[in-house]
Amino acid sequence: MIHLYKKELSIFFSTIIGPLIIGLFLLINSLLLWTSSPFSILENSYASLKSFFEISPIIFLLFIPAIGMRTFSEEYNTGTIETLKTKPLSNIHIVFGKYLSILTLVALSLIPTLLYVITIYFIGETTGNLDLAGISGSYIGIFMLSSIFTSISVFSSSLSNNQIIAFILAIILSSLFYFGFDLLSNIAILEPINLVLKKTSISYHYNIMSKGLLLISNVVYFISISLLFLKFSEIVISHNNRH
Repeated sequence: MIHLYKKELSIFFSTIIGPLIIGLFLLINSLLLWTSSPFSILENSYASLKSFFEISPIIFLLFIPAIGMRTFSEEYNTGTIETLKTKPLSNIHIVFGKYLSILTLVALSLIPTLLYVITIYFIGETTGNLDLAGISGSYIGIFMLSSIFTSISVFSSSLSNNQIIAFILAIILSSLFYFGFDLLSNIAILEPINLVLKKTSISYHYNIMSKGLLLISNVVYFISISLLFLKFSEIVISHNNRH
């Protein structure tokens, strides 16, 4: 699995794909956070990274599916999926190796954003007047959210040999889990189960963690949903084994 993980990661950086995606993510964030926009940090009345943690999930809704759409779709198209299956790897190891490579790329994309923290730390009216503990918790929250979007993207790619279809499906599923259940909870006829629907939504758990509050229940939620979609991917790959 480690060999597959390294191979997948090297593919991202042996071409312009990896640097381009990371650069695009940072460019979009920088334009939204440091120029005249509704999310501008400079317009805040106090030093805060709240805007960054508000817009990141929206950017990741497109960013992560764009990375993950080739995961299995490309293997199906080139026929290398059959070669991959002859390796001494179980299906779950194949899925997990690809998942980890994408999540690593996302993590590498987040590392340069620590410059935002350093900048705000020094440009605030009072140097150092920043809730570093809260920001640390928020970074954990965005990473956990990335984990779910990544697992959904891997699953979507396992369903189709068309990368565009995999991309669109990943966006739809990710949006459903991020926005959908929360919107359903506001429908009057579903009021008896509105709390269940709210707690099924990614946004419910992410909004808590983005405030720097690390609760075990939220961490368990993110890990469970991620593992669920990875298991779905394994089932799809196993099904394809029989055909």
